[in-house]
Amino acid sequence: MKRFAGMMLAAMGILLGAQTIAAQEWSQPWARERMAASPRHSEWVTVKHDGRNVETLVVYPESKDKRPVVLIIHEIFGLSDWAQELADEVAAAGYIAVAPDLLSGMAPNGGRTKDFPTGVTEAVSKLNPDQVTADLNAAADYGLKLPASSGKIYVAGFCWGGGQTFRFATNRADLSAAFVFYGPPPATEAMSRIKAPVYGFYAGNDAQSTPQFPTQSRR
Repeated sequence: MKRFAGMMLAAMGILLGAQTIAAQEWSQPWARERMAASPRHSEWVTVKHDGRNVETLVVYPESKDKRPVVLIIHEIFGLSDWAQELADEVAAAGYIAVAPDLLSGMAPNGGRTKDFPTGVTEAVSKLNPDQVTADLNAAADYGLKLPASSGKIYVAGFCWGGGQTFRFATNRADLSAAFVFYGPPPATEAMSRIKAPVYGFYAGNDAQSTPQFPTQSRR
C-alpha cells in the first residue's frame, strides 16, 4: 500500500504540471505517447447498467497472480489522456486499474470525454451524483468479477475525483481503502457510513485545495 501511495503522489506532481501545460484540455500528447509505449495490456470495455453504457479503460499488471483492483475516478477534465496514463502507472505498480469515463453518453452524438470539443469541465461539474455512484458501482463490480482479480478493491481520485472518491467511500462498504488526492469531504452525516480506511493527501499551506474537515471521533 505504501508503494501505491508513493506512486500516486508522484503522479499528482505530473498532473499539476500537465494541467498547466495543457491549459485545462483533456488531451495530453505526452501521456498518449507513454501509453503507446507501455508493455502492459489495456483494453476498453463497455460496462452496462440501468440503461447506461459506461466506456471504461482497464489496464492489467504484468503478473500471473490474481491482483487487487484500483478504481480510478478521473478529475474535472474527464477521462483525459493523463488519467488514462495514470491507470497504466497503477497497473505498473501491480494493480488492475479500472478507469470509467463518467462522461460516457454525455458528449455530442452520445460520445465520451474525447468527443467534447469544449465544455468538459462544465459537463463533469453537472453530473448527477446518483448517476456517478451507479457508474462507479458498476465499474467496481466489473473489476471484481475479472478472472485476474484477487477480490480486493481500492478507489483513488484527484481533485474532483478526490471528492468523488471520498463520497464513494460512504456508499461502498467493501472497499479495502480509499485514496483521496485533494477533494472535499462528504457531508458530516455521511461520514459514519465509511467502513474502509481513507487516506487523504493535501497541501497543508494551500487553503484553496485543502478543505476544513469536521471533527470526527476516532473509531
